[in-house]
Amino acid sequence: MRHSFDFDVAGFDLPAVRSVSADRPLAWLKAGWRDLKANPLPSLAYGLLFALGGDLIILAVLDHPHLLTVAISGFFLLAPLLAAGLYELSRANGAGQRLLFIDSLRCFRRNGQSLALFGLLLALMAIIWERFSAIAFALIGGDMVGSAVLSDIILGGEHLGFIAIWFASGAIMAMVVFALAVVSVPMMLDRDADVATAILSSLRAVAHNPWPLLLWAAIIVALTLIGFATLLFGLVVLMPILGHASWHAYRDLVE
Repeated sequence: MRHSFDFDVAGFDLPAVRSVSADRPLAWLKAGWRDLKANPLPSLAYGLLFALGGDLIILAVLDHPHLLTVAISGFFLLAPLLAAGLYELSRANGAGQRLLFIDSLRCFRRNGQSLALFGLLLALMAIIWERFSAIAFALIGGDMVGSAVLSDIILGGEHLGFIAIWFASGAIMAMVVFALAVVSVPMMLDRDADVATAILSSLRAVAHNPWPLLLWAAIIVALTLIGFATLLFGLVVLMPILGHASWHAYRDLVE
């Protein structure tokens, strides 16, 4: 059963937000898979870009373990914006259209100012997390560099409190970004919404659907980590499915 909530917040005329059942994330995944099958070439092209970009990042930071984990965190932070082209493909598919990859890129021109501002917000949060991690590892690791940091700090068992706080901090930041972004970018593309309206709508969607969206966040993290475990080649398929599914989540949550 769905319920809708509609009210203004500090002068913002926000759209109604639906309350959905806990099984909806699985329906979003199925819808994402259908969108991938309906127009596979441009969708898989985005997946290939995600995989290649991730491989390049990992290769660049292999000698700096704290940067490796930050790079993976940054992947999660920036993915909602980078998946905008996948949202556009799903939007067109719902309208009975099949776009080429190059056509889907034009979505970044639509409401580009809001998308750019939201991208800057995500980038700022990624930079803050990177600086926090770099300083924290430097204070704990001292003069150690490269693999010594990974083995002595993360796997050595001597800094379990630090590791617990560090992971907890990363999880909190990830949840904040998820709450800000779960419907923001699709809404900016679909309705030309400004950043504040999109973010407030996203926060309301999370407030009214904590358990379904907590499950959705867990599914996103699990499938993305599976993609990383396959040297990112699994992301070629998994990221398009998640991107398309996120569009259907937005359509389900916001009237």
